[in-house]
Amino acid sequence: MKKWISILSVLLTIVLSTGVNAQEKADKLTGVWEPSHGKAKVKIEKIGSKYYGKIVWLREPNDPETNAPKMDKNNPDEKMRTTPLRGYRILKDFEYTAENEWTEGTIYDPENGNTYSCIIKMTDENTLDIRGYIGVSALGRTDIWKRLKMPSKK
Repeated sequence: MKKWISILSVLLTIVLSTGVNAQEKADKLTGVWEPSHGKAKVKIEKIGSKYYGKIVWLREPNDPETNAPKMDKNNPDEKMRTTPLRGYRILKDFEYTAENEWTEGTIYDPENGNTYSCIIKMTDENTLDIRGYIGVSALGRTDIWKRLKMPSKK
């Protein structure tokens, strides 16, 4: 009996440590990232079991004509066109589905008002391949995002 308890204890430890390790890998996505165009910075965070990204910085935060904060003027939903871009959630509903890959989510492009299916692949600790597409991922475009180093707190 003691032998079975020992075996079960070892198996339970393995299962639990594997789950923690997978969760650590999934959470590597969190942080602040900069798309290749350099116009924005996006903070990716985990909410529940999914990952979301919102705009936290804009190179040009204000509309040059009105000097008011930039709004989501290209949104197909007219009610959303008065929503500020800073704080806007452009990445939604991503799940960690494979080694260094998050899928099942969407990316919103405020420059044209379109939402695309999206796959995120981490090519190294500080680089993401963000692929937006319609229908099949082969019919899409990939952008490279770089992780921003946050100043250490003293």
